[in-house]
Amino acid sequence: MKLNIAVLPGDGIGPEVMNEALKVTQAICHKFGHQLKTKEGIVGACAIDKLSDPYPLQTHQLCLESDAVLFGALGHPKYDNNPNMKIRPEQGLLRMRKELGLYGNIRPVMSFPSLIQKSPLKAEIVEGVDFVFIRELTGGIYFGEPQGRSEDGNTAYDTCIYTRKEIERILHLAYKFAKQRRKKVTVVDKSNIIATSRLWRQIAKEIASQYPDVETDYLLVDNAAMQIIQRPKTFDVLVTENMFGDILTDESAVITGSLGLLPSACIGEHTSLFEPIHGSYPEGAGKNIANPLAMILSVALMFEYAFKLKEEGQLIRDAVNASLEANIVTEDICDGEKAYATTEVGEWIVYWIQKQQ
Repeated sequence: MKLNIAVLPGDGIGPEVMNEALKVTQAICHKFGHQLKTKEGIVGACAIDKLSDPYPLQTHQLCLESDAVLFGALGHPKYDNNPNMKIRPEQGLLRMRKELGLYGNIRPVMSFPSLIQKSPLKAEIVEGVDFVFIRELTGGIYFGEPQGRSEDGNTAYDTCIYTRKEIERILHLAYKFAKQRRKKVTVVDKSNIIATSRLWRQIAKEIASQYPDVETDYLLVDNAAMQIIQRPKTFDVLVTENMFGDILTDESAVITGSLGLLPSACIGEHTSLFEPIHGSYPEGAGKNIANPLAMILSVALMFEYAFKLKEEGQLIRDAVNASLEANIVTEDICDGEKAYATTEVGEWIVYWIQKQQ
């Protein structure tokens, strides 16, 4: 198969984890006989510095012309610490999602047996956890108009807007995932307070009737935040709006013990995008200490969802699990043992893949 992939390393540790992910991608393509073509684009703070645009037109065109997009990370302290900046890296991310039609964010959450002790939660709570977040990605308060600040700087406002079409398509995506898993969907909202959530609840009840073989339950977002920590093994597929999903998926990282282990896929109307959920971690940039596993697992998702190559994706997962069991890991999860460099972890995984029959 021919694989035409856009590569957007981004900011901070993005280029470092991307380098290791590309090594793994190349190893998999060589083993299975795929033809790989990659082309790099810029996005985020580095794109602002170079072109005064966090998501340049040429980067968007590259994404449209590719079969899939691998994205590293985005953000820089000089923008985080200055609320008056008119152009921000995150604007590029939001535009990319909107213009590529990336409406559905898929974030698997699972525990790794060799890292149970790294989670701040009790072993009996996290052992065997395996659920998926389906987060709506192009609507809600992040995109609602109007938004802004008063001229005197004392008032700010954002608007949360959702349409029936946006809610229906993400709910259908969640039910399709559930049918392939354990056939349970949990709809997360705040329907007791927020009008958009009441629309979510209404439409969810309508769509649930179209999937009679899938169990549906409903949780208010504050209760969901508690239940994810108290009884995570009871969940299969959770579906929610943009901001709630942003918060809850990061909270769920405590189950694995590190943000550096969680990949994600952004499914949309054009080219799908695959990225780790961790940030740009600028303090660690250039030090060869960043955990590349989430980026590498995002490559596994790419093979599985963009190209329907399940065997290739599974081999990457097996390699990551082998590295964890062998304690070939970076300092964030080394647990007092030897900490390996970003490049060493990537090279070990490539070697493991190459020696498999």
